[in-house]
Amino acid sequence: MSLDSARDTTDAGAEASRALEHDLRRAIGGAVRFDASSRAMWSADASNYRGIPIGVISPRDAADVEAAMAVCRSHDVPVLPLGSRTSIAGQAVNTAVAFDLRTHMNKIVEVDPAARTARVQPGAVCDAVRDAGKPHGLTFGPDPSTHNRCTIGGMIGNNACGSHSVAWGKTVDNVRTLDVLTYRGEKLTVGPNMPGSGTIPEALRDLGEGMAETIRGHFPELTRRVSGYNLDQLLPEAGWNMAKALVGTEGTCATTLEAVVDLVESPPARALAVLGFPDAYHAADNVMIVREQGPLTIEGMDAGLIASLRALRPNETTSRMLPEGKGWLYVETGGATRAEAEAAAQAVAKAMAPYTTGHLVVDDPRQMQQLWRIREEGAGLLTRSPDGGEAWPGWEDAAVPPERFGAYLREFDKVLEQHGRKGVYYGHFGDGCLHVRIDFDLLTKPGVANFRAFMTDAADLVVAHGGSLSGEHGDGQARAELLPRMYPKEVIAGFETFKAIWDPDERMNPGRVTRPATMDENLRVQLGMPTMRDKPILAFAHDRGSFTRATRRCLGVGKCAIEGSGVMCPSFNVTGEEKHSTRGRARLLFEMANGEIIKDGWQSDEVAEALDLCLSCKGCKSDCPVGVDMATYKTEFLAQRYKRRIRPITHYSMGALPLWLHLVGGLPAGVVDGLNRLARRPRLARLVKKLGGIAQERDIPPIARETFTATAGARGATAGARVPDLGIPQGSRGRVLLWTDTFTDHFDPVIGGDAAAVLTALGYTVELPPRAVCCGLTWTSTGQVTTARAVLARSLAAIAPWLREGVPVVGLEPSCTAALRSDSAELLPDDPMVARLRDGVKTFAEMLSAHADDLSSAAARRTGPAPEVLVQVHCHQHAELGTEPDRGVLDALGVQATILDSGCCGLAGNFGFEDGHYDVSMACAERVLLPELRAAAPSVDLLADGFSCRTQVRQAGEREPVHLAQLAARVLRG
Repeated sequence: MSLDSARDTTDAGAEASRALEHDLRRAIGGAVRFDASSRAMWSADASNYRGIPIGVISPRDAADVEAAMAVCRSHDVPVLPLGSRTSIAGQAVNTAVAFDLRTHMNKIVEVDPAARTARVQPGAVCDAVRDAGKPHGLTFGPDPSTHNRCTIGGMIGNNACGSHSVAWGKTVDNVRTLDVLTYRGEKLTVGPNMPGSGTIPEALRDLGEGMAETIRGHFPELTRRVSGYNLDQLLPEAGWNMAKALVGTEGTCATTLEAVVDLVESPPARALAVLGFPDAYHAADNVMIVREQGPLTIEGMDAGLIASLRALRPNETTSRMLPEGKGWLYVETGGATRAEAEAAAQAVAKAMAPYTTGHLVVDDPRQMQQLWRIREEGAGLLTRSPDGGEAWPGWEDAAVPPERFGAYLREFDKVLEQHGRKGVYYGHFGDGCLHVRIDFDLLTKPGVANFRAFMTDAADLVVAHGGSLSGEHGDGQARAELLPRMYPKEVIAGFETFKAIWDPDERMNPGRVTRPATMDENLRVQLGMPTMRDKPILAFAHDRGSFTRATRRCLGVGKCAIEGSGVMCPSFNVTGEEKHSTRGRARLLFEMANGEIIKDGWQSDEVAEALDLCLSCKGCKSDCPVGVDMATYKTEFLAQRYKRRIRPITHYSMGALPLWLHLVGGLPAGVVDGLNRLARRPRLARLVKKLGGIAQERDIPPIARETFTATAGARGATAGARVPDLGIPQGSRGRVLLWTDTFTDHFDPVIGGDAAAVLTALGYTVELPPRAVCCGLTWTSTGQVTTARAVLARSLAAIAPWLREGVPVVGLEPSCTAALRSDSAELLPDDPMVARLRDGVKTFAEMLSAHADDLSSAAARRTGPAPEVLVQVHCHQHAELGTEPDRGVLDALGVQATILDSGCCGLAGNFGFEDGHYDVSMACAERVLLPELRAAAPSVDLLADGFSCRTQVRQAGEREPVHLAQLAARVLRG
């Protein structure tokens, strides 16, 4: 093709796309997105595959779906109905118009407790349906590990199962009727024993009758058979069930508009028996014995998963609860009461005692939730090793008869070995279903050839054991090509006929299940190979020094893209926009790196817009199962974008805040008082804020008349703070160095004094750095990496003598403490002092927790009621430092603490002060933090160690927060 003809083709395609977009905008009330940003974000699911959509639409109702389908039909373009896009086999990506059915079509229309059914729209989230059944003692049985975000429509699409399939089966076993729309615009309500009138029902009846004996002879009797179409549901013994026949068709036949699903009785109480075995093989060998106990769940884990968890999350403690062993089974039991459920779990443990290396029985809901989190986040945990090694889905969820599961596992490991691959697994052992992430090389042609060879041999192995290529996640692009190895050609022809009956135009998610794309086409890793060759400015040690490797870290499991996603993605929790989720931003960075859709590299306005509302809270670093660290990616992006360029004014004003405060700190107290008064004059304040890029709604925080370091330098570290008398000689426990961070020093110096007083009372000699120190965080978060490095290097040189001598360096501001322990390695990876920071820097709570007995004794002498506090955990502390020491200290002090599940306060350093961010900042605070404060009694304090958190609450006018140092000093002083 000549250059001119290629250009003509491109121009014609662009014109056709614009016409399609125009017609869709006229036809529907929901959003229509054909922009590069949306297409980039919807180009991948949770699989290895990538397909850039033509456009993305969000229908508001069934009428919108019908109108949009008519437009797509008139333009002869394919369509792809979607839920939460967490599919692992590649069925949720395609070059098609993507119908986002989750955003608006997510209602639970009704629950009928008498019939034990729920009528729901396709975008209803699984957990929402389960919650709707709770008041009636009912639940929706299938519950994949993504149950808090996957949609019923998506579950119908791939016939999802989940951990309770032992008791309640797959989605196909729990669907009663479906309201569907075909590409040609036919609307049908389908279910069991439907009348045979109409073209589609009559053709399906003929197909079932004509293939009856073939189907009976070649569909394995297997609880976890998910591969292929459910032609067996067209048999008389299955009730000639058109609805169940559509389950698992992966959007290739029709679009679900509504579904009536069955609900099952849910035991009011649950308990969990965790059984240890010598290895995963022995765990698999014994599932049939466990099944005889009639449990709700039999889940398995390999030692490799636990090793990965502990390496990736050093602060994680739940896995320490597991009994001795190198393979485990989670066996959940139910009962009318907690005691009954616990007795059932004990019975399981007793029955399995001859086969196990140990057991644990838990009936506390919080502990059970913690244990389940290990299993549910397995898919994400296993995609990365601590050194940045990558593992991928593909051969993800094959299933064999459970009685053959142990033998299958042993042979599967031999296939891995033959192909030079390693995999760590877990799965639904009770149903013979294995989940595994494998270290495929998907970057090179030989690696992809090895991937294909392994997949073929693995398919032959599972078929030899009478199993199914897919036991849960469907075929998609990953396995559809392999279906002829599982089914004879007559059945494959039957699949093609079934597809043609529903979709004769081949426009519903084409290239999936029938006439599929090959397993090694459209691999997102190869297709997304970077065109950018810039060496990253930060170290990216966890990604082997590669920014583009870091952009592959997001696998799309979607834990961030849900309401109430933990600490991560506070802006997504406010806006609900995909581009404000960790997944959305990661997708944009990935596409920016390869340059196909996002073409401007570091100057991409699409990426800049998505990152603008990233609060750099670091919540994703701990809450994302694969450890995406968007704050670091944002720093890299800003550093590259503004390299040798004029920066936004906020980078010079708030990004250099420690510099300005250091200059002010040298002024006489009277002059500082004058500056504070001027900052409260409306006209002058407006001018200063405008010049500094600060939101007009914000107040400029008052600066302390005298810094903590100035006071301490003149009168000692505890100057102005009364040292509690605990009867412990000062210095008897050695020395500590108090890190005098900018925020404590210049805004809340009383915290420094109280911290010094408490540490002195506990027997330490408190020392201060010889000069001003700073972790460089404000420069880091604004991408001014060169300055941040210089500031941090100077500060490390100042405290080097203490670090070399092993003197603990105690931080009071969580963001600064976290920066020292983690960000320092990104900034100064070769500085020998950085290696000492990980163990040498301690939080104030960590220092106090070592002396819980002393704190308890002193607190016991206090009179009056126990203090009550609400605790706002700083997001950087949550991500990097953990909160267990803080909980222990509060308990020792006799404080009644309620730890808020509020996520980021919304101020997040300079974010909430920047012009244009105020509304989002306050909306973050209004989600939980501020309403909880308003509801609390006046006597209840807010404990907030972070300066940003305290400032947000102060400016909201709720109450004056306290730091742990102030609270501890108050309690110890009696």
